[in-house]
Amino acid sequence: MSGMDPKEARKFFESLEEADKERAQAYAKDLGRGLKIVRTFPQGVTIFGSARLPQNDKYCKKARELGRLLAENGHAVITGGGPGIMEAANRGSFEYGGRSIGLNITLKYEQQPNPYLTDMLQFEYFFARKVMLAMSAKVYVFFPGGFGTMDEFTELLILMQEEKMPKMPMFLFGKSFWKPLDKFYLSKMLPMSLIKKEDPKIYKITDDVQEIVRAANKIGHPKIKTNYYDGFSSATIPHDS
Repeated sequence: MSGMDPKEARKFFESLEEADKERAQAYAKDLGRGLKIVRTFPQGVTIFGSARLPQNDKYCKKARELGRLLAENGHAVITGGGPGIMEAANRGSFEYGGRSIGLNITLKYEQQPNPYLTDMLQFEYFFARKVMLAMSAKVYVFFPGGFGTMDEFTELLILMQEEKMPKMPMFLFGKSFWKPLDKFYLSKMLPMSLIKKEDPKIYKITDDVQEIVRAANKIGHPKIKTNYYDGFSSATIPHDS
């Protein structure tokens, strides 16, 4: 509906079948609530990762450390609001007294939001939740995870590749976990010209939580109600090479 004037948009909406109208309204409600909440806190750092890892796992320990360091440096921590990596990151921020945000959705393995949230919003639809996880952040961090984490990573990757969103710093935490995927891209996709040589440079693989904090500090602290998505078509977001 891009480019439609209000009359055209209204006419188009009225032409939908009743079931499709209800569906569109439900989608719009999920997105609208999310957009309203996103504007109430400054863009922070969104942390993705498995809901299934126990809190004594080495990656959960690092996620908790990262959450604390981000809070110490004044950055909001945003997660999907569930257990595992998400809980650990939220806990690190929460225990320091930082802004700890959970954008939750009811799933088989994530029935309840974790207890370390200062702000929580429940979503019905995956796509609306993913839009908010993206729009609420200036830096993205992917800890080891399963299909859900891979879905979130590849969606942000293609959006940045195709310049459908600003190119923000994106980190894959855990070299031993992520290097095989990176090798697949370079040894299989690149020789077949399925990707360009600069595409894998969109993300950076690291074992250093301090490197992530430095990237967030380099961007700084945008004011509440401002967003790097506003007029992003030619935006250049500063981040480490």
